[in-house]
Amino acid sequence: MKRGAGVLMHIASLPGPFGIGVFGEEALAFAKQLKKQGMTYWQVLPFSYPGMGNSPYQSISAFAGNWLFIDPRRLMAKGLLTSEEVVSAEYNVNKWRIDYDYLRNDRERLLRIAFGRADAKLKKEVQKFVKESTWLDDVALYLAIKDMYYGRPWWEWDDKKLRDYDAKALEPIRKSDNYLFHAFVQYLFCTEWTDIKKQINEMGICIVGDMPIYVSGDSADVWAKRDMFKMNKKKGVETVFEKVAGVPPDYFCEDGQFWGNPIYDWDKLKKTNFEWWMNRIAENYKLYDYVRIDHFRAFSSYWEIPAEAKTAKEGKWVKGPGMAFFHEMDKVFGDSSRLFAEDLGEMTPDLVEFMKECGLPGMKVMQFAFNPNDDSFYLPHNFPKNCVAYTGTHDNNTLLGWLWEAPENERNECLKYCGFEGGNWGEGGTRSASCRAIIRTLWMSHADVAIIPIQDLLGYGGDTRMNTPGTPTGNWVIRFSNEDLAGIDNDWYYELSRLYRRL
Repeated sequence: MKRGAGVLMHIASLPGPFGIGVFGEEALAFAKQLKKQGMTYWQVLPFSYPGMGNSPYQSISAFAGNWLFIDPRRLMAKGLLTSEEVVSAEYNVNKWRIDYDYLRNDRERLLRIAFGRADAKLKKEVQKFVKESTWLDDVALYLAIKDMYYGRPWWEWDDKKLRDYDAKALEPIRKSDNYLFHAFVQYLFCTEWTDIKKQINEMGICIVGDMPIYVSGDSADVWAKRDMFKMNKKKGVETVFEKVAGVPPDYFCEDGQFWGNPIYDWDKLKKTNFEWWMNRIAENYKLYDYVRIDHFRAFSSYWEIPAEAKTAKEGKWVKGPGMAFFHEMDKVFGDSSRLFAEDLGEMTPDLVEFMKECGLPGMKVMQFAFNPNDDSFYLPHNFPKNCVAYTGTHDNNTLLGWLWEAPENERNECLKYCGFEGGNWGEGGTRSASCRAIIRTLWMSHADVAIIPIQDLLGYGGDTRMNTPGTPTGNWVIRFSNEDLAGIDNDWYYELSRLYRRL
């Protein structure tokens, strides 16, 4: 990644009339604004359909896209919806929050109307798309069966043959209209995004994607390929999985984080030359220009928790696939220059050595830096060139929120380090002097890439935080209005990028 700067903004957080951001004119307008600010990178959160707690990191598929991002106006342009139906999809109850419960039902209603108007030519294109996609058949089957069982997880399906992915039992499902509907939805998602991304790239903006390392237990991936995971094979037990994922006690949670995702059986995956993973990376390369691998350290070693455990404290470190995975990836893709690693958390010696060996850029987060008694590697003067540096990520408080909540000695250290003088450090807004001082310091650093969340561009407080790890509700719902974005001083950021050679 060349020296440059960017903004972290989830598609869902874009403004617009449909209750959630979509692949429409608002996305193009935001990309144009980034260009005016001298930005090179637009980082997004995973495009996967949100699952438990509305999290895009807990999805029904590692491959399928979030159909809430499909733009109803584009469906109208294809003759699949009327103007009245598009207006009926507008939802302006609260333009700063996403109402997922409402949108799930309403957007499915709209998409089923559109599907009912698909002609034979379009359906043929969808069927061709299914054959060209290594993942879509499993997703359409899984969702069609899930509809039959009113959303129940796959291990609670009554028909054992469907539950166990019996080929003969699946054939009638594959011929059903509901199977084709779910394939149609993914076709719309992918074709809309391909068109939007092409226009964004033509503006000189690169899309930085985010790939969760784990998948949800209740997903098409686990249902169709459960031999890839550590399943519980003992009879008479309540848990489906033998081991699940999480992290030990850390900055965010004193009990650690009990994620509950099934753990990969890396020995079995290695015997297939990591085929499923290679397909997954290939699909991510279609969606994004660069890909951040979330929780990258699990390739080195991962925290494995007994499924019946009460907290993540009961887990232990287990060795991951290591360099064998990346040697295989180099064979398939030639190199790994489009990837970078989320290597935050406990920096164990094996992870330090692994990061050196794989050579991928890691991440640096300024909010972790300012213990007055420590020369932290998160301090900008310690950043290596080969890294992606942030004020904070989607899991952190906003910059202004952090200033208000940080211990006084850390806040003072940060303000002194960044050359801020004066007593108005707590003032927010797009021209917040304290936020600008910190952002300027980030731009000055050696880091090849500097990225700030949209909340920090706006100088907004902790009430606009995207996610608080370890909390089950209230996350992933923040949006921003056209008025919010219009208030950003584009010229100030452009000059900042010019001055520190990030254009």
